[in-house]
Amino acid sequence: MQHAIKPEQHGPLGAPMAQAVQSCVHCGFCLAACPTYQELGQEMDSPRGRILLMKEVLEGQLPWAAAQPHVDRCLGCLACEPACPSGVPYRDLISPFRALAAPQARRPFGARLRHFLAARTLPYPARFRLAARLGQVGRRFAALVPRALRPMVDLLPAALPPAAALPTVTPARGERRARVALLAGCAQQVLAPDINAATIEVLARNGVEVVVPPAQGCCGGLAWHTGDLAAAQAFARRNLAAFPADVDAIVTNAAGCGSAMHEYHLVLRGTPDEARAEAFRHRVQDVSVFLARLGLRAAPRGPGRPRRIAYHDACHLANAQGVRRPPRELLQAIPGVELRELANAHLCCGSAGTYNLDQPEIAAALGRQKAAAVIATGAEVVATGNIGCLTQLQAHLRQAGSAIEVRHTMQVLRDA
Repeated sequence: MQHAIKPEQHGPLGAPMAQAVQSCVHCGFCLAACPTYQELGQEMDSPRGRILLMKEVLEGQLPWAAAQPHVDRCLGCLACEPACPSGVPYRDLISPFRALAAPQARRPFGARLRHFLAARTLPYPARFRLAARLGQVGRRFAALVPRALRPMVDLLPAALPPAAALPTVTPARGERRARVALLAGCAQQVLAPDINAATIEVLARNGVEVVVPPAQGCCGGLAWHTGDLAAAQAFARRNLAAFPADVDAIVTNAAGCGSAMHEYHLVLRGTPDEARAEAFRHRVQDVSVFLARLGLRAAPRGPGRPRRIAYHDACHLANAQGVRRPPRELLQAIPGVELRELANAHLCCGSAGTYNLDQPEIAAALGRQKAAAVIATGAEVVATGNIGCLTQLQAHLRQAGSAIEVRHTMQVLRDA
């Protein structure tokens, strides 16, 4: 797409944004892949439409306020990228553009309050645990909860699992085959700490020593995807310093976190840390990729009976990282497992970081569709690789009256 963008006017992120706009040939193949276009049916709520809007804002031909509602409604699921025959790097445009436009954003007080609370709690497990407990109390007095905060309260589980401290080092069992550093995550430590426990156990059983750097912090994905560049950079620098160099890989078990860490070179573009970020991101692997490449030391015992397991592709695993086969291969290595595929598997479940807080109606519609697709498989368990997806699936399967278990791929492996 021809443009009149002057990259130098938009700082270090101007060049990647201009290149992404130029790569688009306006063919429209992305429309069928885009969940918000499928849901709303408006051109401006498709990747092609949003690229045109962002182009005109960057050129100075359109005020940000005219583009903001449509850019805000983008899930950032990146389903458009694998669907694009021109290889448009949409990720190089959407998050940098949000960071550039953030100072101009004009949102209602309730939306600003919700964003403030999410940014000050979700990346910090201790704060988030306290906030979640307060939210559970608030649920009993729902009429008193401000409308802007109800999506946050509605998504909380009925009960929180107890906090679990992670060992700094877990030795490999038997002969050591590898050594990795694990990102512990933020919300996951509060909502489902067993995922980290399962991940560490599966790795240790397969001869992998696991280091959990105590100085690590949030991956920065929440800040990056909502336009808070300064916070995203601070989180990225903290992790660059915290993770050791003497490991075979930095592994993640949350798709959104892994995707964010793979974008540290963009987050820190134009800073003295850019080169370190570029090297760092190439060391990051989803745990399913690392295990599939390493190879399971021995086949899991299996569930003891045939078990039907559906697999849900987390967007930031399948689309952002291109990881589809490794989790399926690991699940299929379990004797007695019959893997079921979901209809319209490319469509986002509606979680997408804080999207189900900021756009609750669209997120709920996508969540209901995804729950229906899971139920239609006839599976007893649905496995996925992202805490946001797990929370969204649990909420909507529960609302649909389904007893299907929602588990992380590492939990399924550990239990086998």
